[in-house]
Amino acid sequence: MFSDEDGRLAVGGARAVVEGHVRKETPVRLDLPSVFKKKSGVFVTLTTHPSGDLRGCIGYPEPLLPLEEALRDSAVSACSRDPRFPPVKPAELDTVKVEVSLLTPPEEIKVKKPTDLPKHVEVGSDGLIVQRGLNRGLLLPQVPVEWGWNPAEFLSQTCLKAGLAPDTWLREGTKVFKFQAEVFSEDSPRGAVKRRSLDEEHGTCH
Repeated sequence: MFSDEDGRLAVGGARAVVEGHVRKETPVRLDLPSVFKKKSGVFVTLTTHPSGDLRGCIGYPEPLLPLEEALRDSAVSACSRDPRFPPVKPAELDTVKVEVSLLTPPEEIKVKKPTDLPKHVEVGSDGLIVQRGLNRGLLLPQVPVEWGWNPAEFLSQTCLKAGLAPDTWLREGTKVFKFQAEVFSEDSPRGAVKRRSLDEEHGTCH
């Protein structure tokens, strides 16, 4: 569990990295506590205020790097490397909100038959990763809540995110993983940071 203060520092750090990178300034030094030295998955999501439209979202689904490093790289990627969007421009910084999702390690969902998978997916709590061969797609826990998906629809949409047919989760050999996230978000650009309930209306990483 991350504290509210950890969340505030994570969002503040991501905001500083985004602004520094967009303005082409010297990379900022993040002075973060010891919990950020441990390896953790993280996603940084940028949305346009007040519309809530997604502006960029990239991260590390698995704990491959210390959180501080993963947070920095994800923040840079969200504002400049998301292939769905052009890089964020300096003039946009006053209208961009920053959100950070701190992830638990993904765990494979083991079932006797694929049709049992929806029983093991809790919408509003779980995020999903679908993997088959070289194809891999991830959706954060916020996404199915916003779109009103049931577990089966969530599985199908994660397959689509991976570039697979929507029913690929029903095929033997497809791996499905789930994880949880603690989400912290600015209430306005550079505004107060709060722990976000996953049932809030909000632009999400989709």
